[in-house]
Amino acid sequence: MYRKKEMVNNLIEALPYIERFRNKIFVIKYGGSIIGNTPNKLAFIEDISLLTHLGMKIIIVHGGGKHINKHLLEKGIKSNFHKGYRITDSNTINEVEMVLSGHLNKDITLLLNNSGTKAVGINGKDAGLIKSEKKIIDKEVDIGHVGEIVNINTEFLDLLLDKNYIPVISPIGYDKEGNTYNINADDVASEIANSMKAEKLFLISDINGIYTNLNDNSTFISRLNINESKKLISDGLINGGMIPKINSCINSIENGVKSVHIINGELTHSILLEVFTDQGIGTMIEE
Repeated sequence: MYRKKEMVNNLIEALPYIERFRNKIFVIKYGGSIIGNTPNKLAFIEDISLLTHLGMKIIIVHGGGKHINKHLLEKGIKSNFHKGYRITDSNTINEVEMVLSGHLNKDITLLLNNSGTKAVGINGKDAGLIKSEKKIIDKEVDIGHVGEIVNINTEFLDLLLDKNYIPVISPIGYDKEGNTYNINADDVASEIANSMKAEKLFLISDINGIYTNLNDNSTFISRLNINESKKLISDGLINGGMIPKINSCINSIENGVKSVHIINGELTHSILLEVFTDQGIGTMIEE
């Protein structure tokens, strides 16, 4: 009887959120660090299916860093990074695109379709989705085929959403000269969320959220505004691969996305817990 009452209470708690977010766009970046965990991947698919059936419009952008690292290692190609971005030469970009668009993208798309939702797997070259240019971080360091987003083809995404398809996007861009670019998946998700005027942006990986000290669980931060986020970076409390992630969050909030959520995809049904409970489970960044 207790479990039945608990289930009813959970539904009552979720009801106002279901009403508030119906027909709203959620952009979800699904981190490559958790794609290989089959039970949690299947729970993620269930979460997306439920959100879709409740009337939310879902766009998925996936990463694949760990899978790329493994594949490159098998090919004898060393992985190097600069300020959180993978240095991607002309040989590496072909391997990166194959892993992201040829393998991981189709795996997620198939699981979604088999769950009863309609999904289509694409990358930034399809319908001119992600027009890009070469990214320059430091003039003295050439990071190769790493892209900066110039334009998102929102008309194409609107077309898919209007027909109740979930776009599953691998973070590969292109330029007018025919160059292919590897783009940080957080950046792609952020720019798509901005361009589509999304209600929420989710960054799902293998971390619980933001800590001021990774070795101290008591320093976990459940809610931040953009000024506090910028200060964490300037104070050196955010570093490495977290810098582009937090900058993507700040960029989205400054461009009209209502909230950004950093959550741990290794927790079963983490998206539902973040969306439909009062406390949530991750770090929420807002204006």
